[in-house]
Amino acid sequence: MEDMLRVGVISSTHGVRGEVKVFPTTDDPARFQDLSEVTVDTGKESLVLAIQGVKFFKNMVILKFKGYDNINEIEPYKGCDLWIRRDQAVALEEGEYFIADLIGLIVVTEEGQSLGILDDVLKTGANDVYVVKMDSGKEVLIPVIPECVKKVDLEEKKVIVHLLDGLLDL
Repeated sequence: MEDMLRVGVISSTHGVRGEVKVFPTTDDPARFQDLSEVTVDTGKESLVLAIQGVKFFKNMVILKFKGYDNINEIEPYKGCDLWIRRDQAVALEEGEYFIADLIGLIVVTEEGQSLGILDDVLKTGANDVYVVKMDSGKEVLIPVIPECVKKVDLEEKKVIVHLLDGLLDL
């Protein structure tokens, strides 16, 4: 689903009237209020479901889909990912990237030394952290701060980093 972005995962049903609890995988769960539809990936097929209602409870989003009015109709979708088209995504500001676009980028030092492939992005609260899988199989954690991440070039599929002392102990 290269033109799709995951915004949540259906964790369970909510009540008996067809609502579901969704664990949001987006930075801003309130964005569900602006969505009119999502695509549910069942693993076998993709279904576009119209959103009828949105509520919030603790760290979860409660969704009601049009045409699904009881627990038995919605139960098969537990554990399924919710996706949106890229054109439904929020606009990014300068220097912001979708995690899906970062995964797989080649990470190199300012000197041009290849470190490995960007494998994951950890959300820590203070700043994100890039998990770089090195050719040796080891992982190096790069904090996403201006002192470390010098440039992200999506066209070149490359991230240029400055390694602070102690980040890379080989």
